[in-house]
Amino acid sequence: MAIQLQSVFFIYILLLVPSLNSSDGVIDIMRKSKKERQLLLQETITNTPFITDEELAEKFQVSIQTIRLDRLELSIPELRERIKHVAEKKLDDEVKALPIEEVIGEVIDLQLDESAISILEIKKEHVFSRNQIARGHHLFAQANSLAVAMINDELALTAKANIHFTRQVKENERVIAKAKMVKNDSEQKRTMVEVNSFVGSELVFSGEFEMYRSNQTQR
Repeated sequence: MAIQLQSVFFIYILLLVPSLNSSDGVIDIMRKSKKERQLLLQETITNTPFITDEELAEKFQVSIQTIRLDRLELSIPELRERIKHVAEKKLDDEVKALPIEEVIGEVIDLQLDESAISILEIKKEHVFSRNQIARGHHLFAQANSLAVAMINDELALTAKANIHFTRQVKENERVIAKAKMVKNDSEQKRTMVEVNSFVGSELVFSGEFEMYRSNQTQR
């Protein structure tokens, strides 16, 4: 009878505990074994290579030190090295419209006249000292310079921009800007580039840039 009551009580407790295997991104309320966790860790980093150790620790409900030890055992490099690896792997095209060092943020993917991605780490020099909110011109500069960089032309200028700031960005957040060409008018020598910037999965900036180019789209 005592064993039966314990079983009922255990089931009752499980029903009371809210599930964490949901949209929160938390892996599971029941602690995974080390082998299971490392398999899931490897899969998570493969799918989202720009995820931080802090985000992984929260996702797997373990300490940051545990995540770092898991990475070492799995021979997975830290975030900065992963970013460099992705950049070296994907940057097959050379930026033509401006020197790569003049692009605000670190370009990690570039397909000329198609798409581009850059990452900007928001640091102390990017924010207002009073509230640690990023100055808007840094987000604009990241998006605008990325739009220029993806144009397959030695001369690319911004003719018009329509932008929206959708959420404040704070110090120590990481902004991922994604640009894509949406329209090209070779007669008018104009290219429309759409840029959306995210912190995690949350949209923080969006812009449409009308770019002037000296030549027609090169393929």
